[in-house]
Amino acid sequence: MPYHNTNNKLELLSPAKNIEIAQQAILHGADAVYIGGPSFGARHNAGNSISDIAQLVEFAHRYYAKVFVTLNTILHDNELEPARQLIWQFYDAGIDALIVQDMGILNLDIPPIDLHASTQMDIKTPEKAKFLSDVGFSQIVLARELNLAEITKINEQIDAKIEFFIHGALCVAFSGQCYISHAQTGRSANRGDCSQACRLPFTLKDDQGRIVAYEKHLLSMKDNNQSDNLNELIQAGVRSFKIEGRYKDISYVKNITAFYRQKLDNILTQSPNLQPASSGRTEYFFTPDPNRTFHRGSTDYFLHGRKPNIGAFDSPKFIGLQVGEIIKVTPKTIDIKSEKILTNGDGLNVLIKREIFGFRADKVEKLSVNQYRIYPNEIPKPLLSVKLPYVVNRNLDHMWQQNLLKESSNRRIGVSFELHNIKNGIELIAKSEEGICVKQELNGAFDLADQPDKSLKNMIDNLSKLGQTIYYLTNFEVNLSTIYFIPSSQLNQFRRDTIDKLTATRLANYRPQKRKPEQKPAPIYPENHLSFLANVYNHKAREFYTQHGVELIENAYEAHEVKDDAPLMITKHCLRFAFNLCPKQAKGIQGVKTKVTPMKLIQNNEELLLKFNCKACEMQVWGKIKKHILKMPLSGSDVIFMTKN
Repeated sequence: MPYHNTNNKLELLSPAKNIEIAQQAILHGADAVYIGGPSFGARHNAGNSISDIAQLVEFAHRYYAKVFVTLNTILHDNELEPARQLIWQFYDAGIDALIVQDMGILNLDIPPIDLHASTQMDIKTPEKAKFLSDVGFSQIVLARELNLAEITKINEQIDAKIEFFIHGALCVAFSGQCYISHAQTGRSANRGDCSQACRLPFTLKDDQGRIVAYEKHLLSMKDNNQSDNLNELIQAGVRSFKIEGRYKDISYVKNITAFYRQKLDNILTQSPNLQPASSGRTEYFFTPDPNRTFHRGSTDYFLHGRKPNIGAFDSPKFIGLQVGEIIKVTPKTIDIKSEKILTNGDGLNVLIKREIFGFRADKVEKLSVNQYRIYPNEIPKPLLSVKLPYVVNRNLDHMWQQNLLKESSNRRIGVSFELHNIKNGIELIAKSEEGICVKQELNGAFDLADQPDKSLKNMIDNLSKLGQTIYYLTNFEVNLSTIYFIPSSQLNQFRRDTIDKLTATRLANYRPQKRKPEQKPAPIYPENHLSFLANVYNHKAREFYTQHGVELIENAYEAHEVKDDAPLMITKHCLRFAFNLCPKQAKGIQGVKTKVTPMKLIQNNEELLLKFNCKACEMQVWGKIKKHILKMPLSGSDVIFMTKN
């Protein structure tokens, strides 16, 4: 199948830690899922076997939904051959695309598998986006920090499909541009093993040593939520809407997928020029609500420009929704005034001096219309001394959670039937919503019906029973001149055979997209010098960049050649702006210091230097790799590849 960019199809792309979550994402309306394979998948503890992925592919393709596999870590030379063989296994399993970061993969002997550019590639400029589109990436995920105008500008210059994160946790650094984890622990974010130092509490000091903020989670962002911006993103050129969360549980994926499926379906209903990227319609047995599953508050980040309050400085945990006030505390019970229904098993918490104290409601007694007595598993000690009434939150709604753990959706594909006479029997034509047709004949020495109307009704009723299948009937056209008496058992088997044939034919007609060819002559990379920030970790990546015009290539940070202070994180998030110390904010205000001096982040007596690139409106976090990490073997160097005899 030749490459083509289907600009009129909207794709909802959901995360999956494992095959069960991936299947539920599809059943809850995902057009595509992304999942890790056995290794090299940028999420250390979210791997899946080839056989599981092959099973998922067969399941997804029934709905014409796609399976993208992440192979988006940077690879050591020792890992190139295992990675190459793994890619062939993915191809044989029938996956739709491979999500990659390491450009060395493009210079391996791999199958013509469709390639997507990972968020780790840090795609912020039209020049870089165009280069990736021109060298063979059919889909690229843009940096989360971009605004609508920047997305639009990129879209105007490329023919690859644009993917954009619309929901979930926000990595504070530009993706692929964070080395704090590796410098401090030896665990590389670019190799799927981030220690999440950004979620720790820090103290911020200015250049005079004065404390600006004490023990706050200064690098922890609120969670991304673009649900109010979907139409604008579509106008800007986004066609794949990506939910973050390959570590998230099944309830989260069900809920957030369903929430955005409904949002996109509303847009599709009002936009006849747009189409969904997969087949079927989904109904839900719960009301999707993103506020009920894990989040740190919500922000649309930089989509409409820089805004205050994008950080989750008080806590990186899930506080949940306010449900009422605590009005009485005893050594064994807590009385709560609430307009919400509280039940046994609810998870409740209070925020006291920036610290969250949680407790589980083992038993709940209803005292009046809006008053409950809670018997918790334990009473947090600080709660015994707070001034009442005191706000209480719920971060686990037990009844709602239980509903999500059951069967919570039904996804079915439209099919129409035509029924005709043939010699000594009937023929059923089934046509799926994609336009795929099958014909099935039922021949026999059938008697003419004594009661034609009753026999015809019985025939239609039995052939219409699609409740146990993945289909629903959109139209049933009956063109019978002769009505036979056919036993219900034979009609039911006839229907099952027709549906089985339709499913097999639909699967046989499904063809994964082939790799987009590189343009000729070879595109030239927009820079001729690559620092360690380009994450070049193997000779194949070096070879690739050299072939595309790069003259000077430094090795990746993980190669341990950068031993002095270096930018361990580059971020659009700015602590000067967050604490009203930005010179652009203060411009024209008399008496306000506008000189940009470095600041310091301190965590457990360890210091990180903050430098501010005001021209680019970026903050850099500088530090040095620890000496004991320099003595460790290079990540991936211990992989020994054994050839088969």
